[in-house]
Amino acid sequence: MHHRTTMAGFAGALALSAIAVPASARADDFSGDIRITKVVVNGGKDIVLGTTAVKTFTIAVTATDDSGIEAGKTYPVMWHTPLPNGDAYGLVTPDDTAGKCVRQSFTTTTCTYTLKINPRIHVQDNTTAGTWTVRAHALADDGDYITKDSAAKAKVLRNSRLTVDASPEPVKKNRTITVTGALTRADWVTYKYGGYAGQSVKLQFRKKGTSTYKTLRTVTTDGKGNLRTTTKATADGYFRYSFAGTATTPGATSAGDHVDVK
Repeated sequence: MHHRTTMAGFAGALALSAIAVPASARADDFSGDIRITKVVVNGGKDIVLGTTAVKTFTIAVTATDDSGIEAGKTYPVMWHTPLPNGDAYGLVTPDDTAGKCVRQSFTTTTCTYTLKINPRIHVQDNTTAGTWTVRAHALADDGDYITKDSAAKAKVLRNSRLTVDASPEPVKKNRTITVTGALTRADWVTYKYGGYAGQSVKLQFRKKGTSTYKTLRTVTTDGKGNLRTTTKATADGYFRYSFAGTATTPGATSAGDHVDVK
């Protein structure tokens, strides 16, 4: 059973509860010359979730003001969909609201926060795969403040898996080989991996003794995510499938399946 994680549900626990209002509800709020200059989510990498494992990641917020930044008073939240009532669908907040702050100079400080996202709690369902928004707040030593609605964007994606099997093996030279496989991805409703239909996947081959795979053709997954094609056995080597990924699902590459050509 899914429970919507909303901004309002966490607001009372936030030291800076004012930032718990979704971006669609109001514009940036600031006073003075303070600025948020940089926000980095997960080191700049996508956040990829399966069906069970909790993902730990960081959000680093850099702010600057001529009087200096008050440590422990920056604060980010990450969410997916604004709702008409002022809440948000999907919400992740830091474990430690103070974070770990490092002064880069007298005027500039970077505070890093650790967050955890659980595929069985925070993402709610498959509609939240894709782009999430970070809202960040910072406070200066002279009282200047800023709350930035869309301080950064981050991708939260459904993990993908890809398999391959080339047969028969061994096989006589120039005979036909059938290469099958399956492309699946995490389902945040059933908590299982399901077939990813209608996706373009490259069949690649690496000749034994070389290090580079070459693309032979592009194959489209069927309604259950399965792959099937044929090719000629020309030399000993390894077949694999490679998927580039989509806006909601990361790329995947299968292990190479060795075929011995007689």
